[in-house]
Amino acid sequence: MNYWLFKSEPGCFSFDDLRQRPGQTEQWDGVRNFQARNFLRDQVQVGDGVLFYHSNIPDPHIAGTAWVVRAGYPDWTACDPTSEHFDPKSSAANPIWYMVDVRYGEPFKRPVSLAELKSHRLLEGMVLLKRSRLSIQPVTPEEWSIILGLGGL
Repeated sequence: MNYWLFKSEPGCFSFDDLRQRPGQTEQWDGVRNFQARNFLRDQVQVGDGVLFYHSNIPDPHIAGTAWVVRAGYPDWTACDPTSEHFDPKSSAANPIWYMVDVRYGEPFKRPVSLAELKSHRLLEGMVLLKRSRLSIQPVTPEEWSIILGLGGL
């Protein structure tokens, strides 16, 4: 089992949006960075834990957990010309982009802010705190445990 941090702008898709989806499950589509794509395609597996991070807001934070319920598969939105994630270089025969399906886990009793993460001595090596702009990032088991504790789980 691996752990990940998935970033999403809450105005586009929030942790609460995931909770409200049928079966509390949704595809994680639209990733258009090759390194993040490689994580989705090659490493993210069913059963992996996800920290759901709200980004690009005044107080970025981790809202709760989710779980991967379907491993990487071609992101069909890249082949749909009506999709905002359309990529004319991608095709069903030669997919470039991948996605996974995630299911809502548990909300934190209180959000864990980026400022709080930065102030925690044991999290200073976390990929997120290295100014990574990746929307999919690995999280160590130790970081996972610390963050769950900070969130009250």
